[in-house]
Amino acid sequence: MSVHATMNFEERTTKETGNESLLDNEDPQVKAACEELPLPKRPSWTLAMGNSVRIAIKTKGRILLIDAGDVIAVEAKGRYVLLLHISSSHLLRQSISTMEEKLNLHGFVRIHRSVLVNAALVEEVHSLPSGDYLLRMRGGRELTATRTYKKNLQLLAQLWIGTEGFVAQ
Repeated sequence: MSVHATMNFEERTTKETGNESLLDNEDPQVKAACEELPLPKRPSWTLAMGNSVRIAIKTKGRILLIDAGDVIAVEAKGRYVLLLHISSSHLLRQSISTMEEKLNLHGFVRIHRSVLVNAALVEEVHSLPSGDYLLRMRGGRELTATRTYKKNLQLLAQLWIGTEGFVAQ
């Protein structure tokens, strides 16, 4: 019975539309109505450098909503990560690689096997004799970028001027 009902529906639909798409309809009233409809807007995912996205984290039995732009860094601590916020810190049961996957589209850069930083909050980069780099974050916190992640330092700025060879690969 359901097969018969489906066939009738298909036949009726073909007869009603004349085997044309409703979007290709030449009726001026239909075209005018479609032109007046606003197009759906895509969500504007932005980098932490611009208008920040909000991150939901579960901590102490509640869910906190924080701006990605207010997160200074994420540090691995065994099976947990420590999310360093401007005004607080939160210990989350998550891997650093999972955090990297989620945050790299929002302006976070991996500088060490156990550290991600918010590129928008890096104020200075100093080279060290060992080949590593010292990053000073807004607020004074200093973090080390290892030689392994040296190439990622290029992601800290969109334009490098007068720094030839400083972070060369």
